[in-house]
Amino acid sequence: KSKATLAMVGKIALFIVALLLVQAAPPPKVILFFGDSLSAGYGLDPEDAFPAQVEKSLVKQGVNARVVNAGLSGATTAGGLSRIDWILRQPIDIFVLELGGNDGLRGLPVDQTKKNLQTIIDRVRTKYPACKIVLAGRMVPPNMGPEYAKGFQAVFRDLASKNKVVFMPFLLEGVGGIEKLNQADGIHPNAEGHRIVAANLTKVIKPLL
Repeated sequence: KSKATLAMVGKIALFIVALLLVQAAPPPKVILFFGDSLSAGYGLDPEDAFPAQVEKSLVKQGVNARVVNAGLSGATTAGGLSRIDWILRQPIDIFVLELGGNDGLRGLPVDQTKKNLQTIIDRVRTKYPACKIVLAGRMVPPNMGPEYAKGFQAVFRDLASKNKVVFMPFLLEGVGGIEKLNQADGIHPNAEGHRIVAANLTKVIKPLL
């Protein structure tokens, strides 16, 4: 009976230690991607989209991180602004802002795009002052005209400088305009293109964690 009692006490002690270790483990860092069809992984399975790929890469490197993909196909900066308060109901550690592409494709006024993005940044900082923000720059096709294209690209650069956020000048660096890395529409990356975007983003995000 004494041996059985000791064995039971030992099991209980191990269970308590394991429980304490689980409770002591810090929660994962939450990375929220707030974007359009690119973040949403248009034309692909969700696990092939770059937000999911970023999470896999970070976890593989030993980083305790969890990605929330709030990408919505067709989203504009105005649409993002209308849903940002709902998105911010959950605590986040890193906010990746990837909006503006659809504004550019529709030729919307750059001043309005800039104002919407600024308000989104302000809302994030008001709600979570310690949250780190990554701003992903976008470009528009040449057919939008050189003047519009220059003004559109400047929106992201100016916002990054003004708000002192982490800036990724072009989200699709090494992917945009390369036929073999994009789907038939020439706008949305294929699975391989998303892997490259994810690798570039991981290099930006990991130091922030």
